[in-house]
Amino acid sequence: MRGLNKVTLIGHLGQAPEVQTLEGGAAVAKFSLATTEGYRDKEGNLQTDTEWHNIVAWRNLADLAGKYLQKGSHIYLEGKLKTRSYEDKEGNKKYVTEIIAESFIMLNKATDKAEINASFK
Repeated sequence: MRGLNKVTLIGHLGQAPEVQTLEGGAAVAKFSLATTEGYRDKEGNLQTDTEWHNIVAWRNLADLAGKYLQKGSHIYLEGKLKTRSYEDKEGNKKYVTEIIAESFIMLNKATDKAEINASFK
């Protein structure tokens, strides 16, 4: 049986996407996405828990993210988890888990367009 690596999030961007063009011409956009859940504690008070996710978008999706997304944008995002490793300045191996975006839908009300759907599927 094959596995399934699927992530679905609805949240707000923590900052505008940082878009770079790599040597081969491929665009990559990186940004953070906050998801917030609410719950009631033992005393009945509403509490919130915010989780920050590192998002990476490639090629056309990166271009669209750079063009249309900004800090605070509310989006629905689908993607997959990817963990990569690197060595820090002291030579210690570090791991980073990111979400590789496959598609997103802007949930903000756009003034000039009803809704922008972006996908490279």
